[in-house]
Amino acid sequence: MKMTTEEAFVKTLQMHGIQHAFGIIGSAMMPISDIFPAAGITFWDCAHEGSGGMMADGYTRATGKMSMMIAQNGPGITNFVTAVKTAYWNHTPVLLITPQAANKTIGQGGFQEMEQMRMFADCVAYQEELRDPSRVAEVLNRVILQAKRASAPAQMNIPRDMWTQVVDIELPKIVEFAANAGGDSALDEAAAILSDAKFPVILNGAGVVLADAIPASAELAERLTAPVCVGYQHNDAFPGSHPLFAGPLGYNGSKAGMELISKADVVLALGTRLNPFSTLPGYGIDYWPTDAKIIQVDLNPDRIGLTKDVTVGIVGDAKKVAEGLLARLGDSAGDEGREDRKNLIATTKSAWAQELSSLTHENDDPGTTWNERARAAKPDWMSPRMAWRAIQQALPTEAIISSDIGNNCAIGNAYPSFEEGRKYLAPGLFGPCGYGLPAVIGAKIGCPDVPVVGFSGDGAFGIAVNELTAIGREEWPAVTQIVFRNYQWGAEKRNSTLWFDDNFVGTELDQQVSYAGIAQACGLKGVQARTQDELTAALNQAIEDQKNGITTLIEAMINQELGDPFRRDAMKKPVRVAGIDAADMADQQV
Repeated sequence: MKMTTEEAFVKTLQMHGIQHAFGIIGSAMMPISDIFPAAGITFWDCAHEGSGGMMADGYTRATGKMSMMIAQNGPGITNFVTAVKTAYWNHTPVLLITPQAANKTIGQGGFQEMEQMRMFADCVAYQEELRDPSRVAEVLNRVILQAKRASAPAQMNIPRDMWTQVVDIELPKIVEFAANAGGDSALDEAAAILSDAKFPVILNGAGVVLADAIPASAELAERLTAPVCVGYQHNDAFPGSHPLFAGPLGYNGSKAGMELISKADVVLALGTRLNPFSTLPGYGIDYWPTDAKIIQVDLNPDRIGLTKDVTVGIVGDAKKVAEGLLARLGDSAGDEGREDRKNLIATTKSAWAQELSSLTHENDDPGTTWNERARAAKPDWMSPRMAWRAIQQALPTEAIISSDIGNNCAIGNAYPSFEEGRKYLAPGLFGPCGYGLPAVIGAKIGCPDVPVVGFSGDGAFGIAVNELTAIGREEWPAVTQIVFRNYQWGAEKRNSTLWFDDNFVGTELDQQVSYAGIAQACGLKGVQARTQDELTAALNQAIEDQKNGITTLIEAMINQELGDPFRRDAMKKPVRVAGIDAADMADQQV
């Protein structure tokens, strides 16, 4: 069938139901963007490609549907790097389209030329460059399928002189693969270990959400009366109201989950690569059970046994593996110590809930006094935990929330819980600043009838603040964004108080800036909240306004208390040996 290369490209997108593209318009992509409207594809032209990529990540994570990143070759595409690597570690199957300089000029150092394949080699699960115009649909189809199979970004690089060519082409077929249920021998061995366990614990990861395996994991947990923990930033991987839910592990997670998993003789790590942040000590508890038998389930065999020694590794889909294990359990599985275990789970959770509700201020490490000074400097201001308690009172149970990286967002890791998956869009293990706002915008585009709330510290929000200039246009959906305003880069400042003698290099923000004022200048609603009651009321109103198409930015004005540092394991106090003196600075010769 005769068609243009851009028609073949867009018809392939239609075959796969890819309806949304994020980026900034550029001449190298205009042959396809020109026919997006006719094809039923919406192009969301953001203020910065990096944010557009995070919108794509948020859309796909919230909906399970693929979306596309695309921009001008060279500088437009380079702005996607952080977003694509973020999607990679978030296990998000997004399509990265990178228009390239023309074949006839590549290598001459021409306008907007960049080696785009090499640049993304460590950021995608698969990449391919179009070599011949007649293969455009074949290559695009393969890239999309590879993204789905790996649950990760995949890249198609297209020299711009491949467009506007007429080709004789047959659209390719979509070949789907059945999800892997795991090998029989591994399932049998794992089921036997679980059947004999005296204190089994299940640790759910992102794979449980991606595979729609939450109900299957709940059935397995109920059969075993096993507490269920979730990995770092995966609070939505198990229902928060379930009596067996023990909460998130890792940084600022659930002390109940940590205490319970420390008692495990068997851990079923379901749909998780056991990333380091999900097993690092927390609250001074080195909780990982070193003598327990570990059963690790992951789609990617390269991840099994990568961070922890495992007894049994199962390569497979979390849902199918959980169902297979349940069917293989012995008749007496979970019986030994069942009632004692059930009671311990309940009492441990209750004790942590009471402790968490009583936590108001952040502790200082011995020998440091920053948090004490911060409270004294602003005695009437909210602490971060006071702000999170106020937020919890107003946050709808059905809401999708996004979070940025940073100290105040991290303090909130222990607070939100969810009744279903695809509700918690945290930045993930790449840890980019500026994720909270664009991710929740993408989620709202995909789920227009669901309330959404984004969270950011004021340092991280400064990276994405330019999106306020884009999202007020009529076609963009309304969202709610909360910015924790304490005028500092908190995570780095906590490091400074612990290891660098309060030498605050680069940690202070401009106190003359009002993000609420910027929102108002962009035609949005901007408000400040200085007390818990004001914050709860502002969030309640913002959720109502969101239903009526009004985007609200709430500045939560908080004191400068600082939570636990991210990386106690990676930091230590430096030692001066030779000494540094400003008098040694030479003048540069020009």
